Amino acid sequence: MRIWLVLLLFLGCAREDRAPGPPTLSGKPMLDPVPAGLEVALLAGGCFWGMEEILRDVPGVVDTEVGYVKRAEAVRVVFDPAKLSYEQLLERWYFRMHDPTTKNRQGNDVGEQYRSAIFYTSDAQRETAERVKARVDASGKWKAPVVTEITAASAFAIADAHHQDYLQRKPDGYTCHFLRD
Repeated sequence: MRIWLVLLLFLGCAREDRAPGPPTLSGKPMLDPVPAGLEVALLAGGCFWGMEEILRDVPGVVDTEVGYVKRAEAVRVVFDPAKLSYEQLLERWYFRMHDPTTKNRQGNDVGEQYRSAIFYTSDAQRETAERVKARVDASGKWKAPVVTEITAASAFAIADAHHQDYLQRKPDGYTCHFLRD
């Protein structure tokens, strides 16, 4: 446990408002499990606070949190599948809020940490993500091929407290995220 805490502190990912605990699949302490009936999506598509700002207002989204998965800036989205399916979350929101055809770049942000990626937590999520990605790619909406990575989730490392809800606190802050039609 000490090694985990030291690693989080080294990476600058420990949140001041959480007690440390053993990581779960999402990397969140066991004291903060996802309530029964809700699901988690781990999505990356550029700067995490721009994505979080859009995702927080999606009907059916219960909670958002920014952090890192496999060195990518990502958003942990807790959602109610009775109101918003994983497929809807991806097709109606995720693939519209960023450019999934640019590798390691969104707007002015360049680097592997800004890549387009879906980190699945189950085989059902993987199958859905692959199906939606193929449909979006074949739609002709994008002039270049969709390069979104679909890979198994690893631990979700929570970003510093000052990154959480960033655009709520700094509404004039930089973002390159918007919904595209």
